[in-house]
Amino acid sequence: MSMKISRRKLIKTAAAVAAGLGTEIISPAAMAKKSDSIQKFDIIPDNNADLPKAKGPRAVVVGGGFSGLTMAKYLKKYYPSFDVVLVEKNSMFFSCPISNIWLVGAESTDFLLHSYDDAALGNNYIFYNATAINADRNSRILYTDKGKIKYDYLIVAPGIDYDYGKIGVGPDQEYILRKKYPAAFMPGSEHLSLRYKLRRFKGGIFLLTVPSGNYRCFAAPYERACMMADYFKKHRIKGKIVLLDMNPEITIAPDSFHNAFNELYKDYIEYHSDVHIVGVDIEKRQVKANFEGFKDIYDFTDAAIYPPIRAAKLIEIMGIAKPNSQFEADIDPFTYQVKGDEYTYVTGDARPMGYSKSANTANSEAHFVSKIIAMHAQGKPLPKWKSPTTICYGAIKYGPLESNYVSTRYKYSGRQLVGFTDVVLRSRWSRLLGRKNIPWATGLYNDMFK
Repeated sequence: MSMKISRRKLIKTAAAVAAGLGTEIISPAAMAKKSDSIQKFDIIPDNNADLPKAKGPRAVVVGGGFSGLTMAKYLKKYYPSFDVVLVEKNSMFFSCPISNIWLVGAESTDFLLHSYDDAALGNNYIFYNATAINADRNSRILYTDKGKIKYDYLIVAPGIDYDYGKIGVGPDQEYILRKKYPAAFMPGSEHLSLRYKLRRFKGGIFLLTVPSGNYRCFAAPYERACMMADYFKKHRIKGKIVLLDMNPEITIAPDSFHNAFNELYKDYIEYHSDVHIVGVDIEKRQVKANFEGFKDIYDFTDAAIYPPIRAAKLIEIMGIAKPNSQFEADIDPFTYQVKGDEYTYVTGDARPMGYSKSANTANSEAHFVSKIIAMHAQGKPLPKWKSPTTICYGAIKYGPLESNYVSTRYKYSGRQLVGFTDVVLRSRWSRLLGRKNIPWATGLYNDMFK
């Protein structure tokens, strides 16, 4: 089994780091250089998208994740005069929440899959299966790979992209890593690949990583380690999960996950914190890291390498990204409007606020933002800011399912996000919380699709 070369200090993470409040600032020159690498579309389809004629003010939602689906449904609910179009590149919805439980066979594929067509039909909006590639915000036109769409309001909820450059990986290596060792934190094919990997794993080291910065669902990498370790135990696989955390400490419910690692999976999980990954040798199957001047090498038999994330590149292509390390949208934190553009909004994981990039957060904030847009369209006073709610169940064991639980909301001092409020933490995993885990997800699905 792989062991780290240098001894590491255990550094406690401040709550502000866990909330993603600290942000690296990039100079304008560096931002411009970074932008040069973004794909340019010299030829943009100039035909109109094949859509029915708008029967009212057209609100176009880009992205069919938890934020976009909720936005599409509730824009129509709060202002029935809206003609709502949901633009999504995937033809079918696949849920990241519960996917770690599904990964080990404790939940069915049918539970995670949902129909965009049925959601649109049931909630009286249009689903347009296309990829958004840019927007002319002056003329209020969204360009897709299938044609252009004239809009009155544009809501951009495209989610995340991976930023492999932050772990010392170039484009050629990135392509191979995506195919051979996918992170499986963007829905669909990656998850199927990881599930197949787990099924055929015969033993050795299965390496997982936790990104630095504000990444998608703080608990998910630790939950995945637990689920896979429990799978190893149940199937008597002579293997070990090596979990490399780029953070100085577990980012959420640390006592709960540390206790799980030590009490349940001492022989199956090897956890390393504060790992500064600087490269991956794909041929040798090694992850390279630096720590206080020492070089560490971690060998692996198989892996799911989760790099730091950034907002989807569409945000940068549209020219609405903040000059920070994750290129999230430059919006008003209380109205979600793009600065200088009252008709364009950004929600979900591409927002810059330090909220958890989780499904419940995206769903709850979309309820609020859809009200803002509905009120704006009717010339009515906008509602006061309401904090999104983050609810997270972390699965620790399965068969039967046992989970921990965290919920929180957020607070500001003036216009500065300063931390959490109404925090509830259930560190000790239990079957009672496990029994609530699946219904929680069912409630989210129903809120978007029914």
